[in-house]
Amino acid sequence: MVLKNIPTYGAMILIYLHALIGVAVSFSATSTTTTTVTNKPKYVTRINKPTEILTTSYNGLVESAFIRHILVETKEMSSLVYDMLYANSTALEKNIESFDTTTTGDVDGVGAIFADNQKRLRDPFGYIASKISTCDGSKSEDGSIGWIDNPFYEGTDESINDIGHPLLPQNVIDEIFQKQLKGGDVMTTESERGVHLIRIEDLLVKHQSKSSEKILSSQNKVITSRKKLSGKGIIPKTPFILSENSNDNENTKPVAEKYTLLTNGCQMNVADSERMEGILQDNLNLENAPNTKDANVVVINTCSIRDHAESKLYDQLGPLAQRKRNGEHLALVVTGCVAQQEGEALVKKFPEVDAVMGPQYANRLGDILDDVSRGHQVIATDPTLITEDISRPVRTSNVRAWVNVIFGCNEHCTYCVVPFTRGVEQSRSMENIAKEIIELGEEGYKEVTLLGQNIDAYGRDMTPKRTFADLLIFLNEAIEGCGVERIRYVTSHPRYFSDRVIDAVSDLDKVCECFHMPFQSGDDTVLKNMRRGYTFDSYMKIIDKIKAKSPDASITGDVIVGFPGETEEQFERTLELMNRVKFDNLNTFAYSPRPNTEASDWTNQVPDEIKDERLQKVQRLALQHATERSRRFLDKEVEVLVEERNPKNPNQVMGRVRQSRMIFFDGKIDELLGKLVMVKVTETRPWSLSGVLTKVL
Repeated sequence: MVLKNIPTYGAMILIYLHALIGVAVSFSATSTTTTTVTNKPKYVTRINKPTEILTTSYNGLVESAFIRHILVETKEMSSLVYDMLYANSTALEKNIESFDTTTTGDVDGVGAIFADNQKRLRDPFGYIASKISTCDGSKSEDGSIGWIDNPFYEGTDESINDIGHPLLPQNVIDEIFQKQLKGGDVMTTESERGVHLIRIEDLLVKHQSKSSEKILSSQNKVITSRKKLSGKGIIPKTPFILSENSNDNENTKPVAEKYTLLTNGCQMNVADSERMEGILQDNLNLENAPNTKDANVVVINTCSIRDHAESKLYDQLGPLAQRKRNGEHLALVVTGCVAQQEGEALVKKFPEVDAVMGPQYANRLGDILDDVSRGHQVIATDPTLITEDISRPVRTSNVRAWVNVIFGCNEHCTYCVVPFTRGVEQSRSMENIAKEIIELGEEGYKEVTLLGQNIDAYGRDMTPKRTFADLLIFLNEAIEGCGVERIRYVTSHPRYFSDRVIDAVSDLDKVCECFHMPFQSGDDTVLKNMRRGYTFDSYMKIIDKIKAKSPDASITGDVIVGFPGETEEQFERTLELMNRVKFDNLNTFAYSPRPNTEASDWTNQVPDEIKDERLQKVQRLALQHATERSRRFLDKEVEVLVEERNPKNPNQVMGRVRQSRMIFFDGKIDELLGKLVMVKVTETRPWSLSGVLTKVL
């Protein structure tokens, strides 16, 4: 099923194909309505394009781009195709609503349109290219041109900047790279061949320059001459790491065989670790070692959200650094948010560390370990452009999977280190997200969770802009039939949350009825000091709309107590908001100053004992509300996705209802793993349920 009151992408494509190639088609469309978003942000944050914050020039990073195009004869036709793929206009909706005709045109053309419905839904650009593009050389390849080198790349000899391509004239190639596009971006341009609708599928981005000094900028470095370590005065030793770039014939060092990857922090870190583990296993042929003592390669993925994050890292590094000082061939990599936060300062504290890399370099781990294998020390923390992963992540579950849809955050809340550690927002294309989910479905996965630090900002960095609601609607159609039955997502931001997302969650059959809506505080002054961009009243308007549209949905949130300057009266407003909402689940935090955040320098810090007292109050109230919210499931039949065996009772299995409550019931995991089942709830608790299996779907 698709969203009832929004036209499908497939319907849009059929309408415009009728206009473009004169093929009449017949279908019935449901009525449509236009929703006005009323909860507009009160405070404006400048939205940076990722290319605007690069400390290394675009042409110093981007070596080539994978390009597709649709070639048409006129600007008018190009505009029609562009609008068909990317516009969301009221006029278009009216067209679809009123269009109802019979097949009177080219019967073979009509048959071709309907012959590959999955392709039409999953890759609209490629589908249209295959139907109407006048480029015979790329039409049969869904418009694919392939990889085109950047003629302005700083590692290219200026005398050979004329790249040349039989399907793309030089002026088109030049314009593509002059516009500094990234993956998912679209542009229109002209040449002697006609009008090109150009789409960038992916970029090839280098993590180091080709200069002899190997310095990318003020931060990224590849240090080729290592200093002796304290103690025995040994030069740091690393193992030989096999990769596609390495030459085993020239190796005289022990070959790395095993790795350990230590993960701290949030879902984003877990997803990053899964991606890096795919590189370690698939690209570098390393075997996982549960204990770091048995590993030749150790990667520590760090988190800086909580207090004492740096101390935890230093405790982990201690015994590993000692192994390096003793002369062991060990590759030691620190990645994640603490790595980004500390940068080169970390290798000054721990010169035994071979590589420090920010989260945005997770899928470059293989390249960085190639340098480490050569005995170099790498610092990679500069802003860069996100590229699609080559390796498949090693998932921690066989049923549920994380899927990144947007990286970074532009918000700069005064308490939060994320924009500094994870960079500006960079969205993946809807088609690449769908492709990953479809592959997961084909591998047997049943549920995906879409990840973003600020998922409601999805698409605003793209050309043309997209929205998170657009993504949900597209995915619900595109992944039909692949095996994935459920879509979840985190994390929303009340400042950008739209009515269209409420509609999508309520009406799309694959999207679970869950709204994670961090509020952080119930007081307007505290919210303003946090730079959150909304108020108590505007937040409650969102909640009221959710409850009206989807009354059985779960609503979860995050709250921070003891923010600098928070008074007892302001804290009471937080309790008032909690009582108004009654969250199904609430993540509670006492404020802790984080490096490189504005609030950490304020002098009106709240004493720890007051923060602890307030934290206990919100936790008690959250427990009360969770208990009350769980009771609504009692004696009801609920749909459950079976995820694993109950570790405390081998005769039981466990899974989640659509509203994300965990439920336990008797059953055999070998028979039920990954199945959707119906369970009658017989017992409720604050955070979980128990029940009896009634039906396997």
